[in-house]
Amino acid sequence: MENLFEVQAELRTDLGKGASRRLRHAGNVPAIMYGVGEEPVSLQINHNVFLRHLSEDAFYAHILTLVIDGKKSQVVLKDLQRHPASDVRIMHADFLRIDAKQAMTMTVQLHFTGDDIAPGVKEGGQVSHLMSDVEISCLPKDLPEFINVDTSALELDGSIHLSELVLPKGITLTALSHDQTEELADGERSAYDQAVVSIHAPRVAVEVEDDDSAAATEGETEEATEA
Repeated sequence: MENLFEVQAELRTDLGKGASRRLRHAGNVPAIMYGVGEEPVSLQINHNVFLRHLSEDAFYAHILTLVIDGKKSQVVLKDLQRHPASDVRIMHADFLRIDAKQAMTMTVQLHFTGDDIAPGVKEGGQVSHLMSDVEISCLPKDLPEFINVDTSALELDGSIHLSELVLPKGITLTALSHDQTEELADGERSAYDQAVVSIHAPRVAVEVEDDDSAAATEGETEEATEA
């Protein structure tokens, strides 16, 4: 069975935009590996094989093994560029080397559960997922595949903010790590503490007749009466 968290790559010596175009035409993806104080390394990866790796949701927030000419490196996928007209055409990939003792910053997906049984939904409210992912800081060993957001107890007109997320051990949200120079009053939230999900009553469209239209209609009615 193919290990979707182990990526085979080859060294790339032909650099530049023209070389990258030729590489893509040949069915490969230009890539780079960098980090932990070592020199960046230019790579190439088979495009179709790489797509199979990307089909695994956990691939985007998982410690990966990058195999380059038989030598293995522990990395994470730091950035991925897709073709603007097609999600299945990969243009470039960035891999970041990891240091087991050094905290890393990653973006992980949010998984929402309990929407269908939330009290606010049962009252006719609509769920709005205001964020799909969050940026976290953690040691490589603590990197989660996703962060769960439980909305099963969310009331109508209620919301869940970043500070209310239940985080795995060793995880911090970078948005909440900013220094706060002002003390907040009781019940007041930091500007960084944004809402992640909310339930609100559906909006009802109400047609309002403007004054000019109303006056015109009234005048037409009076003329018809006089006639």
